[in-house]
Amino acid sequence: MLTRKQHELLRFIQTRLEESGISPSFEEMKEALDLKSKSGVHRLISALEERGFIRRLPNRARALEVLRQPEDANSKPAQPAVPANSNETQAPRAMPEPANDVVEIPLHGRIAAGVPIEALEGQSTLPVPAALLGSGEHYALEVSGDSMIDAGILDGDFALVKRTNTARDGEIVVALVRGEEATLKYLRREGSMVRLDPANAAYEPQVYGSDEVEVQGKLAGLLRRYH
Repeated sequence: MLTRKQHELLRFIQTRLEESGISPSFEEMKEALDLKSKSGVHRLISALEERGFIRRLPNRARALEVLRQPEDANSKPAQPAVPANSNETQAPRAMPEPANDVVEIPLHGRIAAGVPIEALEGQSTLPVPAALLGSGEHYALEVSGDSMIDAGILDGDFALVKRTNTARDGEIVVALVRGEEATLKYLRREGSMVRLDPANAAYEPQVYGSDEVEVQGKLAGLLRRYH
């Protein structure tokens, strides 16, 4: 049984091998999994190697071979990368399988796309295609209101949020205001103040002290149900 991070790393390596025939660098793996250091990548690779999912090819830099996937322990090993200057003819790479995996992520109530509302921690889950989610931990919130309609976010949509406490200016974030209210807005910083901008001219920006706003995630995707 693999951990979530081990599974993410295995799939990332496999995808890069299928796309380019070259395994990713440690820096690329660190960024893809949102890890703080390369030592975390080393630990994950060692764990996958010990469990027989990958192996390191000797005497070659950045050379990893995927031996099997957790969903199918009897699957054929991936073709090892062939150096660009090799005289060997590289066999055509198989096309990636469709990403039909579905994962359950926590559904934490409704979030205002207008006026801030109480942040709810619900016990429900939402099934989401794995292809819509990148690395990291995610949760979902049901959107309430229309203040983000110009960003394509409508009332009743499900916002897929990557859990993080940092974000760049201009990103759409889940902001917890004064420890009790949450809202979905563009994040802007103005000196010691934080401005939460709507995407609807009918609404005014909300301005708070930087100590009054806590980023709890940033928008990673949307799900919409048609009735």
